[in-house]
Amino acid sequence: MTIITRRKLITSAAIGAGGLLSGCDALNRSSTFQDVLASAETANFAVQRALGDRMALASEYTLADRSPNFRANGTRDPGTADYASSAAQGFADWQLRLTGLFKKPQQFSMAALLSMPQRTQITRHDCVEGWSAIGQWTGVPLKILLDLAQLQGSAQFLVFHCADRLGGRPYYESIDLLDGFHPQTILAHRLNGESLPIENGAPLRLRVERQLGYKHA
Repeated sequence: MTIITRRKLITSAAIGAGGLLSGCDALNRSSTFQDVLASAETANFAVQRALGDRMALASEYTLADRSPNFRANGTRDPGTADYASSAAQGFADWQLRLTGLFKKPQQFSMAALLSMPQRTQITRHDCVEGWSAIGQWTGVPLKILLDLAQLQGSAQFLVFHCADRLGGRPYYESIDLLDGFHPQTILAHRLNGESLPIENGAPLRLRVERQLGYKHA
């Protein structure tokens, strides 16, 4: 059911999970392992693009189907002074900036984003690291923001610069315009009816439901 409203490490509850997490951290620091993951993600992306209607909707679920916990994946806390300061203010001073190949570059406060039409969707995240979880996400459809900023004709991809860092540089992810304009691609600020926790990407988490295993910047 889809509701239109107005309105990113692995954790585990299993005994002995500490050893598993240590192993995962070591793997995540391995360039060879990262190359393997990247290859798998690229292959998955190609298959997904080759099959079916490229604008078809990902499956959506009911409230009863939601997982008791939605694992954090990626950085649990960016840990920078700027991020900590903004989080302490409830991200009231935080802004989303759309720059680059736009005819009308934009910037939005959280208040402005919350005032826009919202989409709520209950979807399943199938992580390439071997776990799944179903969560209810509410946020602004990315298409609304792209329409306001008006992409230039030469634009082909969208790059998302994140609050956390990797190798000393700001982490980033990218998607193509087909995913960018997909109706289920949203910038979510709520998870399961509550404000998005920091470990899940506050203040905004990109949800690209048609890309299986995507890390969702």
